[in-house]
Amino acid sequence: MAELPDAATCYQLLARMALIRRFEEEAGRQYQRAKAGGFLHLGIGEEATIVGTTSVMREEDLLIGTYRTHGHAIARGTEPKRVMAELFGKVDGTSGGRGGSMHIFDAEKRFMGGYGIVGGNLPIAAGLALASQYKSEDAATVCMFGDGASNTGNFGETMNLAALWKLPVFFLVENNLYGMGTSVERHSAQTDLSKKAEGYGITGARVDGMDVIAVREGVAEGLRQAREEQRPTLLEAFTYRYRGHSAADPEVYREREEVEEWQEKDPIETFSRRCIEAGVLGEREVEQVRDEAEETVVAAVEFADASPEPALESMYEALYARTEADGWYAVDERSPEPHRGEREDEIPEAARALAEAGAAYAEGPAGERPNPATQGDVQEGTEPRVSSEDGS
Repeated sequence: MAELPDAATCYQLLARMALIRRFEEEAGRQYQRAKAGGFLHLGIGEEATIVGTTSVMREEDLLIGTYRTHGHAIARGTEPKRVMAELFGKVDGTSGGRGGSMHIFDAEKRFMGGYGIVGGNLPIAAGLALASQYKSEDAATVCMFGDGASNTGNFGETMNLAALWKLPVFFLVENNLYGMGTSVERHSAQTDLSKKAEGYGITGARVDGMDVIAVREGVAEGLRQAREEQRPTLLEAFTYRYRGHSAADPEVYREREEVEEWQEKDPIETFSRRCIEAGVLGEREVEQVRDEAEETVVAAVEFADASPEPALESMYEALYARTEADGWYAVDERSPEPHRGEREDEIPEAARALAEAGAAYAEGPAGERPNPATQGDVQEGTEPRVSSEDGS
């Protein structure tokens, strides 16, 4: 078992986990009251994996997650009241109430968002790491995703590029044993997910995701390799969500006894006991952590309630990102030089000639078009690639 850090660090780790737990409990309650809209995916039970990871990240590092990321944003430093306001769809939320639970985002804290598409964050993580590498920054990118995402095409493509380009990225699989309602044994032929990137040249390891100190050590080593050796690695953290996949999940796919067994390994209670037994923290400090979490979450709900609704006339604002004055919404690359795709009067002559040639081809002679495999290509003089049925 890994050694405990100093008292101040232990207190901070426990406080963050307790705050995330209390926030998630309250988010679920507010969802039932119809205060929070859309979908809601709670991370209750996964606090050690979240906090263990973020606690060893530097301020300049980037973090990207999936759709279960309220705790990730809070652990990265986003104010809980702004996260709650986003759940409520209010203007003081992290995205002005436009993202909701599944799309928490805080660029200032280098939290590059949650994504609703399973595995959709993987290639974006590679892009973030490539940008850091290109700009010679000392930042590493941490990409956290679920076990189900390891089966997507994005996973293989991202691992290949990350290894090929030696990107400063660290991948962490939050394996909570279920992809929605499907157990890992039923959705992945390789159940040791730490091995899934080996074929692309990315080594993997496993860690107890319910042990915040073990996660800290595993992630710290992965970040060291990403930063110092420009070598991506993969860490599989075994964790467990105590609630359903989403607030609408009836949880018919797992037994109550299984949930209760994992609750006995509760990451917050286990870490609290360990700190007390080691004499690093006292009962009073553990109780103080809980009281502070309660106060913060109560204030977050009050803040979210008081925050105004977005104005109806703002519905179509910020649909496009314009990086410069008179920025282009579309680009036409039919010519050697890209040009604006919206203005036909600005088409370069080369592109116009190509467009006219295409239009002329479309108006060619009617009738059945030749099969290039047996009758040769359209261009005159091209020989057929295979012989016809009569041997000619």
